[in-house]
Amino acid sequence: MRFGGIVALDDISFDVGHREICGLIGPNGSGKTTLFNCISGFYRFPRGDIVLDGVSLAGMPRHRIAGLGIGRTFQNVALFRSMSVRDNLLVGAHHLGRTGFIANALRAGGVRTEARTAAERCGELLALLDLNEVAGTVVAALPFGTQKRVELARALMGGPRLLLLDEPAGGLNHEEVAALGELIRRIRAHFALSVLLVEHHMNLVMSVSDKVVALEFGRKIADGTPAEVRAEPEVIRAYLGDGGND
Repeated sequence: MRFGGIVALDDISFDVGHREICGLIGPNGSGKTTLFNCISGFYRFPRGDIVLDGVSLAGMPRHRIAGLGIGRTFQNVALFRSMSVRDNLLVGAHHLGRTGFIANALRAGGVRTEARTAAERCGELLALLDLNEVAGTVVAALPFGTQKRVELARALMGGPRLLLLDEPAGGLNHEEVAALGELIRRIRAHFALSVLLVEHHMNLVMSVSDKVVALEFGRKIADGTPAEVRAEPEVIRAYLGDGGND
C-alpha cells in the first residue's frame, strides 16, 4: 500500500485464527491503522490480498465486507453524538437487513422480524457491556470510557466473525484498561469470534493476546506468542525499549 512515494505496507503477511486474539503493535507510522483500513475496505490496496475464510476482500465494497463478518472500532470514537446509546447500537445492525425500500415503507412482516431481532441483540449487548443504565442517554453526555464501550457494542451488533479494535485503551485510566482486558476476553468467549487488536498499551496487548505481530515502517519484524515477540531484539529496539512500555 503506497501513498505517493511512501510505502505504508510492504510485503506483510500473517494469519489470525478462529477465536484467536492477535495483537498488532508498532511505533506511530508503522502501518497499523493503514492495515485496518485495508481490511475494512476504507482503502483499496493495489497489490496483494486479504482473505477471510477463503473469500478475497480485494476490491470489495465496505458494506459487503461488513456483511461478511468484519466489525471495527476507531482510534477516535466515531459515534452519532446526538443519538442515544440504544439508537447508536441499532445503526450497527443496519447492514444485516434483507428487506427492501418498499417493504420498509409498508412495514411488512420481514421488516418487523428484522427489527425484533435487532432489538433483542441490542438488549443482549447493553447487558453484556454494562450499558443498560445509559441506554436512553445521548452519547455526547457520556464519559469517554463509556463512549468507548458504546462503540464496541455497536461493532458487535453486526455479528462479526473478526473484530478490529483500533487502540481501544486510548484515553482510559488504569482501572478502565484492566476492565477492558477482561471485556475483550469475555467478548471472544461469548461470541466465538476472532480479534485483531491495535494498541500501544503493552501490558494490555501482552496479557490478552494469543499471538502478537510487530510492524516497523510498514514491514513485519516479528510474529509469535507474546513472550516470543517481547524477547525479539528487533521489537525491543524498535518499540518496547529495554524495560518495555506500560
